[in-house]
Parts: sequence; structure tokens; C-alpha cells
Amino acid sequence: MKALTQKLVETFSPSGYEAQIRAVVRAEIEPFADEIQVDALGNLIARKGQLKPGGSRIMLSAHIDEIGVIATHIDENGFVRFTTIGGVRPHTCLGGRVRFINGVQGVIGAERLDDLYKVPTFEQLYIDVGRDSRDGHPVRVGDVAGFDRPFADLGKRMVAKSMDDRIGAVVLIEAMRQIKDTPHELFFVFSVQEEVGVRGATTAAFGVDPDLGLAVDVTGTGDTPKARKMEVSLGNGPAIKVRDGGMLADPRVVDWMVQTAEKQHLPYQLEILEGGSTDARAIQLTRAGVPAGCLSIPCRYIHSPSEMVDTQDVENSIRLMVALLSQPVELK
Repeated sequence: MKALTQKLVETFSPSGYEAQIRAVVRAEIEPFADEIQVDALGNLIARKGQLKPGGSRIMLSAHIDEIGVIATHIDENGFVRFTTIGGVRPHTCLGGRVRFINGVQGVIGAERLDDLYKVPTFEQLYIDVGRDSRDGHPVRVGDVAGFDRPFADLGKRMVAKSMDDRIGAVVLIEAMRQIKDTPHELFFVFSVQEEVGVRGATTAAFGVDPDLGLAVDVTGTGDTPKARKMEVSLGNGPAIKVRDGGMLADPRVVDWMVQTAEKQHLPYQLEILEGGSTDARAIQLTRAGVPAGCLSIPCRYIHSPSEMVDTQDVENSIRLMVALLSQPVELK
């Protein structure tokens, strides 16, 4: 599982440019899928299983894009100005390294700051790729870059730049690998452009037209010094979403997930996320509406170059997902 995680998180694919990660994921799932397609927006959709008595058409979604930056201007001294793709925050950028699609690497610097105790604005930041003029510059306006950090194995914990949401893709890949028998027709969607407005899941959900939907994504924690109050901690098990900034999970789906976790003797937490949302919101609102929920993986330092998850939380998320999908679903 760690080797798969490292492979996915170290693959470069900001929102809108998911070709590389899509190819990596496709190679992993091809032996376990009955059918694979890529839709017009770029979502990778794998079908497994056929409907049997008591079965449902279920969509599972984990997004494979990541946050990044895009070049807006190159000045006469070769410094690259940029804007963001997704929820990049200035305080995580300074001194960070990035890699452009064409392989060019750079470091993020800042103009002279009058107050070193204030976070610089994006207007004060730039990317230095080691050039001193615009002539022959390897970066063009519109070129996209992702953050450049290696995977770190801390034993019980794993750290990487794009756990959000490659770790969700890991859960779906491993669940797909481990499910041997299911009454359901399962659609494993590795969605694109989530970080810029859950766009991929919106079109995928319309195309799949599921009876039931589950997203797999990361969620914040309340277990670091002076953290926002939140009843989610690393190491206490996967979180079952009740509410976030974009949706109320269907109470019947929440109960189904809780009862399955308890029956399987798996640890779990209940999640209330005050801001942000997931692919579950898009699934819930597709067509005439779909009962939807979300399996959340606790993650520290979300939308930074060093996002941290707990290995046991990931393993228990896989176990819970396999248990959920191996039996008929009765929402009460």
C-alpha cells in the first residue's frame, strides 16, 4: 500500500492536466475492471460487477487532480509571476519548489517584505527558474506547475504533497483489488478538476446515473496545537462525513456506514467539516438527486506541500470500503 501511495503522490498532475496520473491509475486497475472508459472531461471510470438481486448501481469517486500554479507573466529578469489552481495558500509557498509540465524546476521567492511577520500576498511572490532574462525562457504564460516534494515514510505516518486526494485513489484501487464478490454494479470514478469546483464528478455522476454514491477524500483534523475544534484525529480510524461546507450527507448513508463499521469491529469517527466539500456534493445533486455520503481520511496540513495521513487509518478505510461494497445495501 505504501509503494502504491508513493507512486501516486509523486506523479505530477494539477487540475486540468491529469493525463499522467490517469495513466498510472489505469495501469493499476486494468486487471480488476470489467470495463474502463475515459469521458470527455477526462474522468477515468472503471466498472466492476453486474447487478444481482439486492444489488445497486453505486458510484465511488476519488479525485486525482492536485493543487498547483499557472504562469501569468515573465518579467525582463526572468522571474515568473503566477496565480493559483485550486486552494493554494501564500504561507505554504515561500521557499517551496515547483515543477512545470515541461520538467522545468523552480523555487518560489518573494519581493522584499517591509514586515517579516506578515504573510506575503501572491502579488509579492514569484518563481525563480534560474534564468536572468526573458530571452529563450523555458516557461511560457499559461504553463502549469505542481509542487515538488518527495514522499516521506515516517512509519506510522506518511507525508506527501498530494495526499489530497491520491490517498483516496489508493483506497479505491485497493478496494477494487480486494473485492471478490459483490451484488452491485460498481463504478470506480477517478475524477478530475475537483480542486477547481468538483467539475469531474459533476459530469461523471450525470453519466453513471447511480442509485447511491460515495466519495473518498481527505478531511482536516483537530489534533494539532491550537487547531480549530474538530472531533477528528489521526490514528482514530476513517471518518464518516455527516456534514461539510457543501453538503449534508444522507442520514441513511451515514447509518449504513456506521453500522457496517461497528459490525466489522472497525474504528471510525464522525466528521463535521465547517468548510470545503467533496465529490459527494456533485453526486448528491446529479439529475433528480442521489443518496450520497463520504468516507474521509483524516489528514493534517491539507493544501500544503506536506500533507500527513496515518497508515492504519488508510488500511481501515480500505477494509470499511470492501465491507460496504460486498453486501446488499438497505437504506432505512
